[in-house]
Amino acid sequence: MKLAVIGVTGMVGEIMRKVLEERNFKITAFIPVASERSVGKKVIFKNQEFTIVSMADAVAMQPDIALFSAGGETSLEWAPKFAAVGTTVIDNSSAWRIDLSKKLIVPEINASELSKEDKIIANPNCSTIQMVMVLAPLHKKYKIKRIVVSTYQSISGTGVKAMQQLENEMNGVKGEMAYHYPIHKNAIPHCDVFEENGYTKEEMKLVRETQKILHDKTIAITATAVRIPTAGGHSESVNVEFENDFDINEIRTILNETEGITVQDNIDVNYYPMPLYANGKDDVFVGRIRRDGSQPNTLNLWIVSDNLRKGAATNTVQIAEYLVENNLV
Repeated sequence: MKLAVIGVTGMVGEIMRKVLEERNFKITAFIPVASERSVGKKVIFKNQEFTIVSMADAVAMQPDIALFSAGGETSLEWAPKFAAVGTTVIDNSSAWRIDLSKKLIVPEINASELSKEDKIIANPNCSTIQMVMVLAPLHKKYKIKRIVVSTYQSISGTGVKAMQQLENEMNGVKGEMAYHYPIHKNAIPHCDVFEENGYTKEEMKLVRETQKILHDKTIAITATAVRIPTAGGHSESVNVEFENDFDINEIRTILNETEGITVQDNIDVNYYPMPLYANGKDDVFVGRIRRDGSQPNTLNLWIVSDNLRKGAATNTVQIAEYLVENNLV
């Protein structure tokens, strides 16, 4: 099993290495790949030192699996080159997610759709993953009609530059800005770029990707994505209307029995999900489970997850694990 990590020095790439180690993913050859300026530098994986190689050299090595976390343009250029030599690419960027010829995978929901022919597999957006993890089992039981979601997204989703901006602002230091405005003591209703419809790309990812993963374009979805000065994970307020009525206790039972979900829902002792406590964990946390009294068959949920782990690196590694376990690579 030859495995390449593309973008190995980035925030998600570093977490990928960590998750691969934690889950003891069996590898015979580890191929670290980064930008040209990092080629020749060293990275540590499983207590061994490895030399970073170029994209072209990595393709020549014909890895069995390549985990991509290097941005959309890089993926569009290089993923097909890896696929052409027989590598199965699992890509973290937005490049392939809405491509009808590519699978968009959350292993707990739809890994069974994968086959040996799938040489480029898309990893959903972080905010989408945590929402569909909770909603997929409920959709099966009650059928979703409409979702209204507001996100409260960690600056870690923007990258190192954003983390540095917050640190600078907290310390009163002038520095490079990742955002148009200060993020310290602020909330910015602007994640990614605006599209012609007035929504941001991040908001539209929640719409398009959810419909694709759940195989249901009839689900009406509207989203508002907000960046807040936290660094441990994304939070979401989700209002979901079902075609069929539900029992709250049954909702809790379904979620408690779903792999990868932890229910934290006891208001008597102030027990609910928070990014501070989701940080560094792989589960998706859900709480504040309550009926919306303003209209029938409607539920409110509060969903939190570490956006760099289940929202990116862990989901990618889980896809790789599924491919290996099912002899698809």
